[in-house]
Amino acid sequence: MGIVVLAALGAVAWPVINHFNGPSDQSDQVTYGQQASGSGGNGGGSAANPAKTLMPTGPQAHFRVQNRLPDGTTTGVVTLKGPKSGFTGKVWVWAPKQYSEPKYARSGFPVMVALPGGEGFPYNYWMGTDLKLQATIAKLSQEGRSLPFLLAMPVLNPNDKNYYDGSDIPGQPKMGTWLTEDVPNLMKANFRTLKSRDGWAFMGSSSGGFSGLKAVLKYPDRFKAVIASGPDIVPDSPLWAGYGAAEQANNPERLAQKLIARKGPDVFVDFQVGTLERTVMPKVDKFIAQYCHGPVKTRLLRIPGGGHDAKSYVRGMADSGLQWISAHMEGPTADG
Repeated sequence: MGIVVLAALGAVAWPVINHFNGPSDQSDQVTYGQQASGSGGNGGGSAANPAKTLMPTGPQAHFRVQNRLPDGTTTGVVTLKGPKSGFTGKVWVWAPKQYSEPKYARSGFPVMVALPGGEGFPYNYWMGTDLKLQATIAKLSQEGRSLPFLLAMPVLNPNDKNYYDGSDIPGQPKMGTWLTEDVPNLMKANFRTLKSRDGWAFMGSSSGGFSGLKAVLKYPDRFKAVIASGPDIVPDSPLWAGYGAAEQANNPERLAQKLIARKGPDVFVDFQVGTLERTVMPKVDKFIAQYCHGPVKTRLLRIPGGGHDAKSYVRGMADSGLQWISAHMEGPTADG
């Protein structure tokens, strides 16, 4: 187990659940240059390295403009009916400037599924411009301190009444399948992605941090890394009542034990906790001490003055979180 405690700069921000932009009032469609594989899209439908790159598989989604960033990039939104989960909800997407650069026209890009805390419905607050998640990735990737991640920002829950723990709770909407199959498949359908798990990660705050942590531990063959900020550690949805075995099958503690027992594959977990999160810190410390060794590679960032809020977590990601997970993942390859 490797634990590095680092410092980040800044002050306390607003509570996590207060951050989102309202619904888009724009009707412009944005395509991100999607073309189905072999249909003559970017790079003529031929991947620079077909062993690594998955060209967009289709069908093409009809993204509408949610907002535009100062660098000219666009956050789009689509309502997705999940073929695997059966759940219908919104997904916001963003592509960095590098995605449209000619030298990367035939290369896959890494994907980060960004999950909010709070209700996570009907909005995902990471899709807004106020928290500067997209701007932070854009800046750091231009500086060579982060991979140029594609972002997928789905709703976390099917309503604002309960937490669903990013799981398929019996008798409830299959939010685990939505997050780990339908949303990634949407990205594969519409973007040049990487075939290997080295190109797939989660990030999330609070309950979204739990869901991302659980997804990576449960499906290490699909996802390699997660930035888990102020996360819950064990399932806490009241909807698990009467389904103890299913609940434990979605418990990061049990999932980490299983991954250690089968000796891999390695996953990389970047925990971020603000120094003002006095109830969260002991739980994260305990989880690291008990379950993070062998194939569960961890780093802990204590954010000075940071609270249980999204702006503190973006500050930590800007300081070193994105750089740390990028070092363990794969990025796009420029044409020779």
